[in-house]
Amino acid sequence: MGDLESCRLCEWKCGVNRLRGERGVCRVGRAEVAATMCSGSLASYIVTLLGCCYRCLHCNAYRISQYPDPGWHYAGHVPAAVLVAEARERIAAYRGRRIRTIGFTGGDPIIHLPYIEEVAAEVKRQGLDLGIGISTGGFATEATMERIVDLCRVITLEIKAWSDPVHRALTGSPVGPVLRNAEYLVHEGRDRIRVFRTVVIPGMTDREAGKIAAFIASLDPGVPYRLIGFRPNNVLYYHPGPSRGEMEHLCTVCRKAGLEDVAWSGYYPEAVPDEVAVEAARLAPAYGGEPGAALTAAYAAACGCPTHPRNCGACPLRDRCPATLREPWRGR
Repeated sequence: MGDLESCRLCEWKCGVNRLRGERGVCRVGRAEVAATMCSGSLASYIVTLLGCCYRCLHCNAYRISQYPDPGWHYAGHVPAAVLVAEARERIAAYRGRRIRTIGFTGGDPIIHLPYIEEVAAEVKRQGLDLGIGISTGGFATEATMERIVDLCRVITLEIKAWSDPVHRALTGSPVGPVLRNAEYLVHEGRDRIRVFRTVVIPGMTDREAGKIAAFIASLDPGVPYRLIGFRPNNVLYYHPGPSRGEMEHLCTVCRKAGLEDVAWSGYYPEAVPDEVAVEAARLAPAYGGEPGAALTAAYAAACGCPTHPRNCGACPLRDRCPATLREPWRGR
């Protein structure tokens, strides 16, 4: 943990002693875990770490990234050996898609790179066949980025904006280091790239996507690029999200910029989805013809809820309720 005694892991290079309670831009000391989960869609055991080197206005995990400011409290530091042992146990019990990595997210996990390196060493010590993954906004120093590429099997890099004014207004940080690191990743770690991505915020980053796509295409037109529809959150809670049409249009723009693999997920709905409307019509008799009840229940049915009228006490799936959590990024 010597890096934390004079921290220069991200481009702020604060130089503070995080082990003695000094706080840099990220405001955190040792790595603290907010949550863990097995993700079948990512084939990964996800570890969410507290803290971030950004102050993004649109962050959908601001209680985690802006910790400790929001006032939420979490479990705290988990030793690497304990984290890996827990991961081993939970992965063994998981009945979904095979887990191939321990993936770190946040916040931004680059500020906890020494801890992640400890976890990687512990994975080897415990004999697990798991790689390391990182999802980052790319605001690392050159030295940190080199370590990330050497360490990871899978890397997701988010380029939040192309122009420096937009990037600074949105994140509080300059964009130069991010573009530099994106170029380094393509040249030195191309096989590790899962995706590059950008959150599309109407009137803010929507005009940036084509420029980002052209930049990526100039490096390697085959790099996967994903556009993520903004959902109102945090400081931008009352700002509108993009429509389906806007997302499709931006994908076309990015392809015309030279990228071969472009897709999108998430948008701010303007109407009830067709599949939900069909479910509502089907379920109407079960709810006495009450349209409000049928529409409400249709969202549960679309997730896989089998009992209608809903009756959780008699449901055969109550120990694995499919309506407990909807992961919108898994579909459009």
